Amino acid sequence: MFMAPDPGLFRLRVSLRAVLGVGLAVTLCQLAGLPLPASITGGLAALLALFTVGDPTVRGQAVTTALLPVAGLPVLALATALHTVPTLRDATWLAVIFGGVYARRWGPRGHALGIFAFMMFFTTQFLHALPGGLPQLYAAVALSLAASSAVRFGAWCVERRTPLPAAPAPLDGRGLARPATRQAFQATAACAFALTAGQLLSHDRWYWAVGTAWWIFVNTASRGETLIRGFRRVVGTVTGIVAGLLIAVPLHGAPAPTAALVAVCVFGILYTAAPSYSWMMFFVTVMAGLLYGLLGVLHPGLLGLRLAETGVGALGAALAVALILPLTTHAVTDRWVERALHAVHGCTAAAARRLAGDAQADPAPRAAELEALLGRVRMALAPLVHPLSPVRARKARARQVLALLDDCAREVRGLAAVAADPDASHDARLTAACRRVETAMETLVGAIPERALTAHQGAPAHHPGAEQALAHLNGLEHALVALAAPLGGARPVSV
Repeated sequence: MFMAPDPGLFRLRVSLRAVLGVGLAVTLCQLAGLPLPASITGGLAALLALFTVGDPTVRGQAVTTALLPVAGLPVLALATALHTVPTLRDATWLAVIFGGVYARRWGPRGHALGIFAFMMFFTTQFLHALPGGLPQLYAAVALSLAASSAVRFGAWCVERRTPLPAAPAPLDGRGLARPATRQAFQATAACAFALTAGQLLSHDRWYWAVGTAWWIFVNTASRGETLIRGFRRVVGTVTGIVAGLLIAVPLHGAPAPTAALVAVCVFGILYTAAPSYSWMMFFVTVMAGLLYGLLGVLHPGLLGLRLAETGVGALGAALAVALILPLTTHAVTDRWVERALHAVHGCTAAAARRLAGDAQADPAPRAAELEALLGRVRMALAPLVHPLSPVRARKARARQVLALLDDCAREVRGLAAVAADPDASHDARLTAACRRVETAMETLVGAIPERALTAHQGAPAHHPGAEQALAHLNGLEHALVALAAPLGGARPVSV
């Protein structure tokens, strides 16, 4: 949590902004005279708006935020109306779950809207909301989204100075081959199991099992990723319950210290979300305990039930990914590695053309794309390099792939930096070096869509920029050649 890199202190600033936005939202709800359950709903809406909306542009973020009530308020009304009709309520929630996961095929916007709709349904179960309280809930959500938007887009628009990196496009496919479609069936099956088993454990708090199953499927693609995420969620929940027993229970819902600790939890959720899912769940669990304390229902037995429901939800997710349209870690890893390798070649080709005199060629966008893809590769390989992974040979290969891809990224960044120098001139030796890179790439992924250079031949110019570019190309060639061993040498690549 503390050692993870935070370039430009971006995570720190976004986390502090979330505390400010959620704090302002809850304050406005209280000043408007709304009851505590409505204020909690408003605070959650503000947190979701600041946490889940991840469009790469500020304009896109504003559009997605404006669409949140369109997705969430009808679900909120439906959930309150069906609260006393369990069978219909459960079937409706499963439909919302399927739609929310399926919406991820449309990228960050669909992802955010799906989560918001799910959480509005979850909130009504958490607060046992009835139709009579719907106007207050609507008012709280509207006030909170306005407050969080004023902070995000007005008072503290971090993204204007540090734009969000563009997320890699989801893996493609048609029908059940599309990961979002496959995962929609898996998540719905997992939540159906969690809903049924959770109600056997408790008629009042069964929704925790459904929430666990849902969130385990967020930002995962393969069977291995889902299982690792479930394990980390249980770890975070267990440690959070221990902290709740030591912190939340003794407070007995005292407003001032509880509010201060909730603010700490909001900061912790956003600050740790990227580097550590276990730490994020720790803060989520502590915050839930604090909110139950404010509502006057917190006791040690409730925290124990929370752990049991979490276990049921994690079991449901594990069964779903194992039995319902399973997608192996191999399949997902191969596709992300192949996309990363194509990004390596694309950046190399653009940089080489730039060095050859093509002013329109720009390797910077491909280098940024590579960084985003490497993040996704690390996520896909996480199950293989996890300390609990029992297959040592695969773990060693996965670590080797990660190290060599990092080497490729380092050489590509250096090559792009050299190409950006207007004084760097073309050296005929670059042609031969780029052809060797292409040969190594073809060995790994087959035919490549473009050639790096069609430059003239001539005597080496020995320009310092060309010398640096040549060094980076040689390093890139060595890394690609070395990747042939752990990846199996030719298509399909396999870890």
